[in-house]
Amino acid sequence: MAELHPEYCIHIDQVIARKFPGKKFPKWFISWIKRFIHEDFLNDFFIKGYEGVEFCTECAKALDIHLDVQGLDRVKVPEGAKITFACNHPLGGIDGVALTGVIGTHFSDRGVRLLVNDFLMAIKGLAGISIPVSKTGAQARDLPRLVNEIYESDDNIMIFPAGLCSRKIKGVIQDLPWSKNFIKMSSRTGRWVVPVHFIGQNSKRFYRVANICKRLGFKFNFAMLFLPDELYRAQHGSYRIVFGDPIPPTTFDSSKTQTEWAAWVREKVYSLE
Repeated sequence: MAELHPEYCIHIDQVIARKFPGKKFPKWFISWIKRFIHEDFLNDFFIKGYEGVEFCTECAKALDIHLDVQGLDRVKVPEGAKITFACNHPLGGIDGVALTGVIGTHFSDRGVRLLVNDFLMAIKGLAGISIPVSKTGAQARDLPRLVNEIYESDDNIMIFPAGLCSRKIKGVIQDLPWSKNFIKMSSRTGRWVVPVHFIGQNSKRFYRVANICKRLGFKFNFAMLFLPDELYRAQHGSYRIVFGDPIPPTTFDSSKTQTEWAAWVREKVYSLE
């Protein structure tokens, strides 16, 4: 029998306490959140103690996710070159796990790192390859240094430049406008950018909730709470990942602003079929 690692399990009450220090939430709310995010279901996998790329590949297997991966043969860069994989973010969960597993396995000569919402640092199996992105607190103050270190490193980077997962905008499921930071940092550190299109979508309920929250002007990303349930629903699902041609860092010159270059790469991603 394989050794179990209970220290890898998540406890949502502790996660919430760390994220919102000093705030008290009713016990019924904590109990509801535990059920809604399928804490027991997740811990049945987390307790196995997988880490890094292995965590990602084994998670996809445990969820019985079927991936149709195309275009990996197009990802050819000069020897020693580092890559930033820039992908759309349709699912907010299994897309990151599955894509990191594919990249980490195929490009096993290098490490792979990803920028994630700081909530996900509670998942110990991912923490070792992740950089937490937070707009508040000590992590926010340290973020520029951490981001600089990861771009300067020899590891490949997997990033969702939209930040949030896709929304239904004007009837079309698509990313919000992409941040320019991956253009600025990849250009400065000589990284090639590989556009990646992950083809899939969440439930209609998720997009309804996200749009309601936007109309009501909620500052907290309430829709994020639905993402563990979306991952649970993704079991036995099939998705397609399409890799595009690498873009050399010299492409991102002064003919466009960095924001325009980010939008240009975003268009390339959605053109991959």
